[in-house]
Amino acid sequence: MIMADQMRWDCLGCAGNHVIQTPNLDALARRGTLFRNAFSPDPICVPARATIMTGNYPHICTGVKGNSGKIRDGQPLLTEVLKSAGYRTYAMGKLHFVPYAPPGAPRLVHGFEHVDLCESGRIIAQFDPTGRTRGLEDYFDFLSGAGWTGYTRAHGIGNNDVRPCASPLPPELTVDHWVADCTLKQIDRHLKESADRPFFMFMSSPKPHSPYDPPAPFDRMYDPRRVPAPWGSIKDLQGRNPYLLHTIYPHAADTLSPQAWQVIRSHYYGCISWMDAQIGRVLARLDETGLRDSTLVLFTADHGDLLGDFGSIFKTNHLNGSVRVPFIAAGPGVEPGTVSNALVGLQDILPTLAAAAGTSIGKPVQGKDISPALSNPSARIRDFFYSTTSEDPELSVMVTDGRWKYVYSQAAGGTEELYDESRSLSEEENLAADARFKTHKARMRALLEEAARDTGDTGIFDNDGRLKTSNAYTGNPAAKRMAGAMGWRWY
Repeated sequence: MIMADQMRWDCLGCAGNHVIQTPNLDALARRGTLFRNAFSPDPICVPARATIMTGNYPHICTGVKGNSGKIRDGQPLLTEVLKSAGYRTYAMGKLHFVPYAPPGAPRLVHGFEHVDLCESGRIIAQFDPTGRTRGLEDYFDFLSGAGWTGYTRAHGIGNNDVRPCASPLPPELTVDHWVADCTLKQIDRHLKESADRPFFMFMSSPKPHSPYDPPAPFDRMYDPRRVPAPWGSIKDLQGRNPYLLHTIYPHAADTLSPQAWQVIRSHYYGCISWMDAQIGRVLARLDETGLRDSTLVLFTADHGDLLGDFGSIFKTNHLNGSVRVPFIAAGPGVEPGTVSNALVGLQDILPTLAAAAGTSIGKPVQGKDISPALSNPSARIRDFFYSTTSEDPELSVMVTDGRWKYVYSQAAGGTEELYDESRSLSEEENLAADARFKTHKARMRALLEEAARDTGDTGIFDNDGRLKTSNAYTGNPAAKRMAGAMGWRWY
């Protein structure tokens, strides 16, 4: 399983992007299935990853829909399910399982037998901002051993800073190269020590999540004038989830010119192309070792990045740039060169891999086995997809049937959005207030309420059984210079 962090669904050549260069992922899609309707059940890092591990929505597996929450005891775990079938389990890169362990304490790795860990400095920032303590994050220890202590952040850009830059590191010392090196090492180690057993490897890049800092020459790989511009502008946010404005202002994203967004996007594309090159190294090793034909490969991301769409940034909302994810499968049982329009999501990974391994999860989960769509791209997996994110007073929920998408946000007294995805995936036109689509809106709202109850997401309802409303924040631009923990230079 290969995973990107904060990668948009439309940043693949095989997905129809004619500017970005992703030759290795495109080749993977040609020998497998590309899913065009893949979504994050909660478009934030921690809950999305908890859903992958358990097959359940975050309000079930952690009880938290924001960017925190420890997986509860008694939840099924992907690693344990596969280990019960004889698999060795390895993880390389970003896990983002919380809480983080202090120095000297065992890491929270949820069943992985071997882990090479990088949390983009989050553990270091929490326990030793000086960076002197070893054993917190393996990648930073690696840099120290190579004589580049701390230089991964020497550009001064934060983990949630929208402004771009080039990496100060030599390419072979960047985090994506390191994650690939660790993966190659574990493939070789497994073949040497455990060749009689199958493996599950989780190759998890922290990129293209900001900082958008590809190494040279990938920082100049794309002419910013040719990179697709963001959809819409800040004025188009009227009538949509007001927390999209709440995200913009603390990061001063409203000060960015159209040309600045083009440069930002060119660096984001550079991060993806550099990551694709490292994925290519690992896929080549599967070929060299004769493992390709017996190895199921999945590629996806935890969520996307608005990247300037409607003037907004990052994730934690249900616009396509945030909630849709890339999803490719290739290997045994997968029909090559196919495209599926089935509605799938990250909660489907556990039941699908369990089925591929020929083992049982042992208890019911909310995800579905998408194996039928791997062998038959016209197979239907579900009738609608439900996604949820954030807590009171910021909660947002979404349902889509593949054509119509309805989003409800409790802020500003309750905000509705309705999109006809068959007309435009850019979602530049919110149809919720258009009387011509009243019937469609009512149907999709009823479907959303049904989906929320079916998935146990009853926290979105008030005591009278109606969707909650809140007036705690109305998107007032006067709040735009607020500081806050997630501010411009947050580490």
